[in-house]
Amino acid sequence: MKLSTDTTLFILGLGGFLLLQAWASGGEPGPLNIDKPEKYWAYVGTYTGGPGKSQGIYRFDFDATTGQLTGRALAAETKNPSFLAIHPTRQFLYAVGELDNFQGKTSGAVSAFSIDPKTGDLTLLNQQPSGGAGPCHLVVDKAGKHVLAANYSGGSVCVLPIAGHGKLGMASAFRQHHGGSINKQRQEGPHAHSVNLDAANRFAVVADLGLDKVMIYQYDADKGTLTPHSPAATDIVPGSGPRHFAFHPDGHHAYAINELTSTVTAMDYDAEKGTLKPIQTVSTLPQGFAGKTGRLTPAGHQSQDIKIPRNFAMDPTGNFCLVANQDGNSIVVFRIDQKTGGLTPAGHKVEVPMPVCIKVMQIGM
Repeated sequence: MKLSTDTTLFILGLGGFLLLQAWASGGEPGPLNIDKPEKYWAYVGTYTGGPGKSQGIYRFDFDATTGQLTGRALAAETKNPSFLAIHPTRQFLYAVGELDNFQGKTSGAVSAFSIDPKTGDLTLLNQQPSGGAGPCHLVVDKAGKHVLAANYSGGSVCVLPIAGHGKLGMASAFRQHHGGSINKQRQEGPHAHSVNLDAANRFAVVADLGLDKVMIYQYDADKGTLTPHSPAATDIVPGSGPRHFAFHPDGHHAYAINELTSTVTAMDYDAEKGTLKPIQTVSTLPQGFAGKTGRLTPAGHQSQDIKIPRNFAMDPTGNFCLVANQDGNSIVVFRIDQKTGGLTPAGHKVEVPMPVCIKVMQIGM
């Protein structure tokens, strides 16, 4: 999968809500100002091999008071676990295997792990094919019944059922995208780059970089099926390349970050109808913009110690932003200004080879 070489973090303020976005990828903002528990673990998905010689998924202890990451450990050895998702019970962790060949077929993999509640170590439960090459993103549905994964190279999305002990079953749904867009080098075909579920667990939204579309599916959480919605997609400006997507907590807005044009598209979301309507596009590059209610206002940029900011995570207190510094082979921690959303270096940086995804999990709840 190709990546931009942009090395800045773009910060967007939306009133009380905070959305931070590394140019090359997306994250899931956590709730702000909640009571701090005693312990957190931070799991890091990586690209294996390469210059850093990563071996799989790493785990750190995270101090929510200082922002420090300590005690690096290899939680599980697995190939190219580039994106992670944690089950709502915090008993299981799921990872894509960003591969082009799995079990002799043109497919990537999705792996299920159990989480040791005392050590945080991961034990492989099983693996299933994703149905398409290069899976790069996945989520667990809010009922904890299924994993949904987006296949970048394959241009498709799948649903895998979760059994009672956390294992994955064979796909209960698979949807292949078709077509392309105006950038002949990057949009020669479909490239499903992320999959997200709305708050009601009714609609699955897939950002397809290759089609310049945000696809919308009706999701049945009991059966694990995906049915094309009407309308089946929302169009993004041609050549934009929508990569990651996030719903606003108010349930009425959503945002897609566009890799190829360095922009973010803001949309109105009708939760009853399951429809998205673009209302604004703003550049992620360092330039001014005057926002309006429900729209975006740039709050700043941060580039210190960053080389390919592939993904980030907000810790559950909302005080820190942990950035996966992919080509810098490290995680850099920034403190979040609660009034402006701006970032300042927290003075903490830890080495980890080729980090792609960070998930912070509260321990002992």
